[in-house]
Amino acid sequence: MGYKLIALDIDGTLLNSSNQITENVKEAIRKSKEKGVKVVLCTGRPLKGVENFLDELNLKEEGDYVSTFNGALVQDAHTGKPISHLTLDYEDLCDLYDLSVEVGSRSHFYDTRTVYTFNRDVSDYTILEAYLTGVHLNVTELDEVPKDIAMSKFMMIDHPEILNECIKKIPEEYYEKYTIVRSTPFFLEFLNRDANKGAGIGLLSKKLGINPEEVICVGDAGNDKHMIEYAGLGVAMGNATDDIKNIANYVTSTNDEDGVAHVIDKFILNR
Repeated sequence: MGYKLIALDIDGTLLNSSNQITENVKEAIRKSKEKGVKVVLCTGRPLKGVENFLDELNLKEEGDYVSTFNGALVQDAHTGKPISHLTLDYEDLCDLYDLSVEVGSRSHFYDTRTVYTFNRDVSDYTILEAYLTGVHLNVTELDEVPKDIAMSKFMMIDHPEILNECIKKIPEEYYEKYTIVRSTPFFLEFLNRDANKGAGIGLLSKKLGINPEEVICVGDAGNDKHMIEYAGLGVAMGNATDDIKNIANYVTSTNDEDGVAHVIDKFILNR
């Protein structure tokens, strides 16, 4: 099988536990590109939180693409032009904020460039998210949010044990209205119901004339589920959650053991 596209999650997959890309992974990605394989970063982060990695991996050339906000936004990495942006509106924001209050979780949300929170006592997890992604943090009030906001995602954020209890209280109807994914033990993310990493990679693959059987997707967490199921070869990192390992076609080594490089060497470079 000749694979034509490999989609890589970032946190826990591309990055090691020191939040770095190892030289072995960089070299494997470079050789994939030389072979004509599309290498697509597919992440829950906003674009600003990805740009340094795109530069580091030379993935902003003509013909390069990136998928952010868990597949809600897919764009040309060279020009920045969106291919697809599936959003939530102000009514969704009000609905999801009310839900977060009802179940007892703090929250924040994104447009494309800013993370907003209504919590005056800003969560440490919101601060961490803003720091890791490099986006501007805006502490605001609901009635100050523009009514025409195009929201990329809404997130419940809290300590894992608190979030576990909050999730139990979410009515089933919300799982029909939105795509809901748990990207980390402390983040639960709400997206447009048609948005997920698998849908984003599927849309891009179709645009490029690439079949699912010619796609590899690599990830470690709940928000990677859809793309691992979509791919001809769905790969779980050695450090992935058990749920992700159980649906994967192959389990590679961990992110601290060059797991991405191992996948590329075995299935793309055939060495």
